[in-house]
Amino acid sequence: MVIHGKIQGTVENQKNIGKIYKNSRFGIYGTVENLASLEIDASKEMEVALRDEIQLGKATILCSLNNQKVEEYEIEIEKIYKENNYNNKSMQIKVTDERLLEKTGGIIQGMSGSPIIQNGKFVGAVTHVLVNNPQAGYAVFGDIMLKQARELND
Repeated sequence: MVIHGKIQGTVENQKNIGKIYKNSRFGIYGTVENLASLEIDASKEMEVALRDEIQLGKATILCSLNNQKVEEYEIEIEKIYKENNYNNKSMQIKVTDERLLEKTGGIIQGMSGSPIIQNGKFVGAVTHVLVNNPQAGYAVFGDIMLKQARELND
């Protein structure tokens, strides 16, 4: 199964690129029928890490601010809830990148879905910000996202 992701949603020229079949707390799932219109760089595909491969410590998120290019920012994975299969709070994360903190103060609205990368693998995606501490938030495991996508195709 190939999963493509992009941190951008727009409606342009009423041109359909695919269909959404499920919008859940674990993500939005569907099929892409016009892959070329997404301008995805296939050379950036990566493996999805199993939750046992995820470690406390340094990781990065990918996000785009102000419709600029996608950039990589440093974070820390502070807690991992390996047994969590029931909600989208699988990991607790903290933004440590000074550039991102200067621009946004931490996790802001619109960052949900931003991919988290550790050791060259996709480990999950940002889901929540802690209201009393915008530098910190939660993320969902990538393997839960894959499971949800597979269930859609069954």
